[in-house]
Amino acid sequence: MTIFLAVCGAVCLLYFIAIMIYSGIGTSFAFVWLFLSAVLFTGAGGCRFGRIAPGKIPLWMNVAAVTLFGTGVIIFIIVEILIFTGITSSEEPDLDYVIVLGAKVKREGVSKSLQMRLDRAIEYGEKNPGTIFVLSGGKGPDEPVSEAEAMKDYMVYNGIKREQIILEERSSSTVENIAYSRVAIENDMALHGKTAPVKIGVVTSDFHVFRARQIAKKWGIPHIYGIASRSDIWLMPHYCVRECAAILKDKLMGNM
Repeated sequence: MTIFLAVCGAVCLLYFIAIMIYSGIGTSFAFVWLFLSAVLFTGAGGCRFGRIAPGKIPLWMNVAAVTLFGTGVIIFIIVEILIFTGITSSEEPDLDYVIVLGAKVKREGVSKSLQMRLDRAIEYGEKNPGTIFVLSGGKGPDEPVSEAEAMKDYMVYNGIKREQIILEERSSSTVENIAYSRVAIENDMALHGKTAPVKIGVVTSDFHVFRARQIAKKWGIPHIYGIASRSDIWLMPHYCVRECAAILKDKLMGNM
C-alpha cells in the first residue's frame, strides 16, 4: 500500500506539471492534482510509519482515514460512470432546437474546447438543416466579446445560416445557460406560432453531457437529448475529476 500510494502521488504531481505546461490551466482547478499528490504522499508516509512503529498511530485515526478514502473512491467511481453515460449517448436526428453551450473566448478567437463544440454543432446542422441553434454564453471580464457572439461568427463563417441561430448572451454558468436558453426557445416558439412539444438537444463537451442534461431536466426541459463533442484526450482525466466535483456541487445546491 505504501508503494501504491507513493506511485499514485507521483503520477498526480507529474500530471499537474504536465497540464500546466500543456494548457496553462494550472491557475484554476488544476491545483487539485497538487492537493491529491500531497494527500497520497501523506498517506504513503503514514503507512510507512505505521509499519516501522506499530501502535503509534491511534486505531481511530487509521479507521477514519481508510473510511474516508474508501468512501471518496466509491463516490468518484459512481459519478464517473454517470459521466460516461453522457459520453456514449447516441445522436437524435431532426431536433427542433439545439442549445450549444459556450466556453472560453480568447482575443485571438474561440478556445479549443469551444471550437470542438461548434464543429460538432455544425456537423449536426449539415445533417439536420431545419434545426435552430441557441448559442448560449455571456461575456466574461477577460473576453473580447460574448461567447454567443463569437460562436455565431464561427458558425456563420462555416456555413450555418443566420436565421438558424438564436443568441443567448446573459449566462455565466451551465445552470444559466440552460435556464436562459429555455426562455429564448419559448420566446422563439411564441414569435413563430410554434406549439409544444418540441424536441430539444444540447451540444457540449462529452464529459459535460450528463450534467447538462440533468440540469435541463431540473430547469424545465424534461426531455433533452445530448450531443457530445470531442475533448482534448490529454486533459480528459483533469476534466473528469473537475466534472465530478461540479456534479456533486450542483447536486448539493439543488441545480440537478
